[in-house]
Amino acid sequence: MRIAILEDDPDQIALLKRWLADDGHDVHAYLAGREVITKVPPTLHTPLMSGANAISGISIVGALVVAGRAEGTLQIVLGVAAIAMATINVIGGFMVTDRMLAMFKKR
Repeated sequence: MRIAILEDDPDQIALLKRWLADDGHDVHAYLAGREVITKVPPTLHTPLMSGANAISGISIVGALVVAGRAEGTLQIVLGVAAIAMATINVIGGFMVTDRMLAMFKKR
C-alpha cells in the first residue's frame, strides 16, 4: 500500500528519505553520546558542563539570528520559543555547575 501524497511528488519522497537518513544519524549520535557520558568520572563533569554551557550560549545567538530574520508569524513564534528554550538550558546548566562546584568547596 502506497501513500497517495507521496506517489505524485518526487520532492516529497526525497524529503522523506532525507528526513529518515537524518533520524538515523540522531540515533547514532544519541547512542555514542550516552556511551561517552556514562564513562565520564564525576570530577570531570563540572568542566564538561561549562563547555556545554558555552555551546548553549552559541545556540542562543543562532536562535536570535533566526528569529531576527523571521518573516511569518509561525517563524517568529518558533524563533522566540528557540530563544526561550536555549536560555533556560544555559541558566539550568550554570545552576547545575554552581551546585557541583559547591560540593567541592572545603567547609
